[in-house]
Amino acid sequence: MTDKPPHREAAVTSVLPDGDVPIGDHPFDPDEEVLAALGYRQEFRREFSLWTTFCVSFAVLGLLPSFASTLFFGMGYAGTGGMVWGWIVAIVFIQCVAMSGGLYYAAAVLAPEGYGPFAAWITGWSNWIGQVTAAPSVDYALAAMILAAGSINNPAYTPTNYQVFLLSIFIMLLHGCISSMPTKWIANFNSVGSSFNILALFIVIIMVPAGTNRSNPKFTPSKDVWGTITNGTEFPDGVAVLMSFISVIWTMSGYDSAFHLSEECSNANIASPRAIVLTSGVGGLLGWFLQLVVAYTVENIDDVITSPLGQPWASYLLQVLPQKTALAILSLTICCAFSMGQGCMVAASRVAFAYARDDCFPGSKIWKRVNKTTRTPVNAVWFNCVIGMLMLLLIFAGTVAISALFSIGAIAAFVAFTIPIFIRVFFVGNRFRRGPWHLGKFSRPIGTASVAFVALMLPILCLPSVVGQDLTPDLMNWTCLVYGGPMIMVTIWWFVDAHKWFKGPKVNIEHKMLSRSGNAVEGADVDQATSSNTPSISKDIKD
Repeated sequence: MTDKPPHREAAVTSVLPDGDVPIGDHPFDPDEEVLAALGYRQEFRREFSLWTTFCVSFAVLGLLPSFASTLFFGMGYAGTGGMVWGWIVAIVFIQCVAMSGGLYYAAAVLAPEGYGPFAAWITGWSNWIGQVTAAPSVDYALAAMILAAGSINNPAYTPTNYQVFLLSIFIMLLHGCISSMPTKWIANFNSVGSSFNILALFIVIIMVPAGTNRSNPKFTPSKDVWGTITNGTEFPDGVAVLMSFISVIWTMSGYDSAFHLSEECSNANIASPRAIVLTSGVGGLLGWFLQLVVAYTVENIDDVITSPLGQPWASYLLQVLPQKTALAILSLTICCAFSMGQGCMVAASRVAFAYARDDCFPGSKIWKRVNKTTRTPVNAVWFNCVIGMLMLLLIFAGTVAISALFSIGAIAAFVAFTIPIFIRVFFVGNRFRRGPWHLGKFSRPIGTASVAFVALMLPILCLPSVVGQDLTPDLMNWTCLVYGGPMIMVTIWWFVDAHKWFKGPKVNIEHKMLSRSGNAVEGADVDQATSSNTPSISKDIKD
C-alpha cells in the first residue's frame, strides 16, 4: 500500500477497522480499492466506460418509446398546454433529484445511528419494485405498438388481450436471454441500441413536422399550444397538469441505471455521477423538443386517446402523417422500445443481485450467484424475468390495471432515490463529507427542492382520473394498492422478523488480520463512512 492509496485520493474512508483496506490476492486498481474500502469485493469485470454507461442509462430512459408509451397520461390528462409547461416544470425538479439522489448504500451510510439497516431496507425494496416493473411495462407497451402496426395494415384486425400478453411474454424472454450474456456483449448491444435511440429521436423530431399532412393551418397556433389545457380528468386544471407529470417522471426514471452498473464501470467515482447527470440533462432537453413537435402537430386529442388502435402514439402518427410515413416512425419506435426494455432488464438484474448479496430476498443464496462463464448475475436476471411475466397478467384486468405499472415505476424509483436526500438534508447537515463529484453550496437547496417535489407527487400519482359516481373498479388508480401493499408488507416484515438478521450493506471481503461480518456501516461516523455527494458514492450503490 502507498501512503495515499486511491481510495483516499477519492475522498473515501474505509469502513473497515482503522480505515484499513484488505490485501487481495492481486494488486487492486483504483476502482477496486475504492470498492474494497467500502467493504465489497469486485465481482464483475469493469468493461463499461462513461459512454457505454451513459448508453445503458439512455437506453433505459428510452425517450422516444417512453414518450410513446405514456402519451395517454401527458396529452390525455392536460392537453398541449399541460404537456409543454408541465414538462418544463417537472424536468427542473427531476434534474434536482438526479443531481442529489442516492440509493440503498447511501441510505444505510447516511441514516442516524441505529437506523441504517431500516433505511437501507425500505430504500432497497422500493427501488427493486420500481426496477422489476420497468421491463414488463416497457414490453407491454412494445407489444401494443407492434400489434397496433398490424391494425394499421389491416383495419379489420383488433388485438386481443391474450395476443398482447403472449407477445409481451415472448419479448420478456428475449430480453432475459440478452441480459444473461457477458458484460462486454451487453455493453456493445446497449451502445448500438442507445446510438439508434438517439438517431431515431432526431429523425422523429425532424420528420413529423416536415412530413405532416395537416393543412389550414399546418401547425397549431402557439397561443393554442401554450395556452390550452384540455382537461381529461374530473379534477381542476392545476391538478390535471400535476397528474400529467406521470409521463415525465416515468420517462425520466431510467437515469439512475448508471448507479447499478458502477461496479462494471471504470473510474466509477466520476463516470457514474456524470452519466446520471448527462442522461437526465440530455433526456430532459430532447424530451421537451419531442413534446413541442407533438403539441404543434396534433389535430384532435380525443381521437388520439380513444382510437380503436389502442395505442395513442400510433393513433397520433396516423392522424398527422401519411400511412407509410406513420408506419416507418412507428417501426423506429418499436426498435427503440426493444433496446429500452433490454436496458431495463439489465439494470433490474444488477439491483436484484446487489440486494441478494446482502440477503434481502428469500432464496438470496441462489439469486446472488455470478455465472462462471458469463461473469454476470444470470440467476438474478431470470428471477426478475419470471416476476415480470407474472405482473403481465394484469393485462387481463384491463387497461387501467396494467397502466398501474407505469405509476408504480415512477413512484417507487423516485421514493428510493429521495430517501437518502431526505436523510442527508434533514439529519446529516454539515457533517456530510463531499466526494470527487459534488454540488458544493447548492447541495442542500437542491436536495430540499427534490424532497418537496417527490412529497407533492406521491399522492398526485395515486389519483384516479374520475371521481364520485364515475369512479368504478375498472377506472380506479390501483397504484396505491399495488405499490403500497408490498411496501406495507415488507415494513411489517422488518419489524416482525427482518430486523433480527438484516444488518444493511455487508462486508464480504475477508480481512487478512481480523475476520469481520455483518454491517460494517451502521454506527460509523457519517463524515467518515460516506464517499461523496450521494450520486458519487464510489461503490456500485449496489441497488
